[in-house]
Amino acid sequence: MDAVMDKANETYNFYLYTLTISDPRVKDWLFMESPLPTLIITALYLIMIRAGPKIMENQKPMELKNSMILYNFACVLLSGYIVIEGIYCGYKAGYSISCQQVVHSYEEYEHRIAKVLWWYYFSKFFEMLDTTFFILRKRNNQVTFLHVYHHASMFVLWWIGIKWVAGGQALFGAILNSFIHVVMYSYYCLAAMGPQFHKYLWWKKYLTILQFVQFCLGMAHAINSLYVQCPFPLWMQYGLIGYATSMFLLFANFYLHAYVKGERLPKAQLKLHSASEKNGVKGEGVKRNGVENGKGKGKGKSIGESKKVK
Repeated sequence: MDAVMDKANETYNFYLYTLTISDPRVKDWLFMESPLPTLIITALYLIMIRAGPKIMENQKPMELKNSMILYNFACVLLSGYIVIEGIYCGYKAGYSISCQQVVHSYEEYEHRIAKVLWWYYFSKFFEMLDTTFFILRKRNNQVTFLHVYHHASMFVLWWIGIKWVAGGQALFGAILNSFIHVVMYSYYCLAAMGPQFHKYLWWKKYLTILQFVQFCLGMAHAINSLYVQCPFPLWMQYGLIGYATSMFLLFANFYLHAYVKGERLPKAQLKLHSASEKNGVKGEGVKRNGVENGKGKGKGKSIGESKKVK
C-alpha cells in the first residue's frame, strides 16, 4: 500500500512539474485549467454509450432530420473556420510546414493560432453528438469500437495538446483534420436532407480514401519532423505517429469489411457483390460504392448512417 501511495505522490508531483512548463496563455480558457472537466465529459460519454441503448430499447427511434441537418451544417462551419483561420494565421506568422517550433507568445497571430487550436479541441467535444444521434435513432450498429475509440480519445489527447503545445507543428494536423471534416460533414448534411439528394453522394468511397490520405500525411509530417530534428516536443511527435498508426489500422479494417467484402453495402448491391464473386469478378458490386440506392446496411437505413469517423 505504501508503494502505491508513493507512486501516486510521484505521479502527482510530476504533473505539478509539467504545469510549470505548460502554456500560460490557455490557463483560464474553458476546460483548460484542469484535466477534470475533459475527463468527466469523456467518462459521461462512455456511460452514455453503455446506458443509452438500454434506455432506448423500448422506445421508438427518434426522427431527427432537421436537428441532424443543423448539427452537420454547424460542424461544417466550425471546421471551415478552423481551416481558414489556421491557414491565414500560420501564413502571417511565417509558419513552416516542414518544421515549426511552438512559442508561448502573445504576438497577435501566435495568439490567434492558440485560440483556433482551442476551438479544434472544443470541436471534439461537440462532435460527440455523432454518437448521441446514433443512439437516439437506434442505429447502435454504427457505434463501433473505431467510432468510440476516436471520439473518446481525441477530446482527451487534444486537451494535452492545447495545454502544452498550442501552436507550432500541432497546427498542421488540426488544419488537415478540419479540412477532412468540412468534406465529411458536408456529405452527412446532404445525406440527412433526404433521398432526393442521394444521387449526388456517389463519392462516399472516395471520402474514406481521403481519410486514409489524412492519416498518411499526418504520419509523414511527424516523421519528417523527427528526421529534420525539429525543436518540437518529442513526446508529441511520437504520440502523433502512434495515434495516426492506430487510426490507419482500424480504418483499414473498416475499409476491408465495408468496401472489399461488401458487408456494409445495400442489400441489392450485396447480392450483386456475392454473385460477382461467384462468377470470378470479385468486387464488381463494390465499384458502385454502396450509395446508388441511398441505403446503408440493413433495411431502411439512410445513406447518411454509414460509419462516421474523423
